[in-house]
Amino acid sequence: MIALIQRVSEASVTVDGLVTGAIGKGLLVLLGVEKGDDEAKAKRLREKVLGYRVFEDEEGKMNLNVQQAGGSVLVVSQFTLAADTKKGMRPGFSNGAAPQDAEKMYEYFVDCCKETGIKTETGIFAADMKVALLNDGPVTFWLQV
Repeated sequence: MIALIQRVSEASVTVDGLVTGAIGKGLLVLLGVEKGDDEAKAKRLREKVLGYRVFEDEEGKMNLNVQQAGGSVLVVSQFTLAADTKKGMRPGFSNGAAPQDAEKMYEYFVDCCKETGIKTETGIFAADMKVALLNDGPVTFWLQV
C-alpha cells in the first residue's frame, strides 16, 4: 500500500462539477493499493500518514503531525501509484490490486482515518476526479508499507 502525501494549505476534489471533498490546512493523501494489501497494511499506513511529522512547530522545525497541527486529511484513490515504470515508455499495472479489492482497501483506509477523530474528506473511488491543491512548502513524501 502506497501513500503519496502532500502538505497543503488547501485541497479539493471535484467530480462532474461537484466538490466531493475539500480541506484547508492538512494532508492530501493519494492512495495506491497493490496486490496483497490487507487491513493490517492499511492500519499501518494510516499510522504512518497521520503520525508523520511534516508540519512546523513554533521553532520552524518539522516536528508536528497533521493532528497536532490542527489539520485535516483528503484521501484520493490513485491506482497509478502502483504502476511498474522500470521498463519501456508505458507503465504496467500488474502490481495493482483488482478494482474491487482496491476499493475495499481504500474505503477501509478512509474509515481507519475517520475513527481517529481527524476530519477526513474523500474523492470518489474510480471516478474521473479533478484534484486541486496548494502544496505548502512544497512538502511531499512517498510512504509505503
